[in-house]
Amino acid sequence: MNLTHKIKLAWDVIRYNLKIVFANKFIHFLIASVAFFLMVMGIMLFTNSSVNESDIFSTLIFPGILVAFYPVIFNIQNDKDARMLEIIFGVPNYRYKVYLLRFVISMLLLFVILILMTYFTVFAVLRVPVFKMVYELMYSLLFLSCLSFLFATLVKNASGAAVIMIIIGLFFMILGGNLEHSKWNIFLNPFDIPSDMSMSVWRNVIYQNRLMLITGSIISLLWALINLQKREKFV
Repeated sequence: MNLTHKIKLAWDVIRYNLKIVFANKFIHFLIASVAFFLMVMGIMLFTNSSVNESDIFSTLIFPGILVAFYPVIFNIQNDKDARMLEIIFGVPNYRYKVYLLRFVISMLLLFVILILMTYFTVFAVLRVPVFKMVYELMYSLLFLSCLSFLFATLVKNASGAAVIMIIIGLFFMILGGNLEHSKWNIFLNPFDIPSDMSMSVWRNVIYQNRLMLITGSIISLLWALINLQKREKFV
């Protein structure tokens, strides 16, 4: 097989899995994400209060969760509903490549949508460093995506995994005031610099928070892939 055929084969595989990622109700989550984003942007435009980078970060985090939510949690469920699990699990180690590829596609899609939203923010509301903003957002969103994928493999039901993630999200929102500037806050806003903390301490808090999120993301993703070995639990 020459290079041209390999590239074509790789593109066909990516295109097929893109259709799976976009399948069923993903468009609803995408529309809800864009609608929420535009609504908040409209409120910011027509209010007299000043807007800063911290506000933009907080505004973008929720649409990001909506975009990542469906393709990650319903990754396996869609194959089960379409009766594709027997085929995927029947090929040794193929399932790792399939679900890992779909996860990567979902994260790239999330990254691109956040880039577009941030550029729109620059045009409509406030000039912010686009790639730095998206880079900081991806820490929390990647961790939540990996954790969602893990629960989808543990619970083996997309709706059940969604309920667990909603409970986790509500828990951290309720504790938001106490954990606002803590390294344990999975939604830590690096642009919201506390007035009672030195910059060196604040940078250390951010570093520890990001390190824990990356570590948690890697562990969750690897654990989820290991769970996919237990074929009988899914089919």
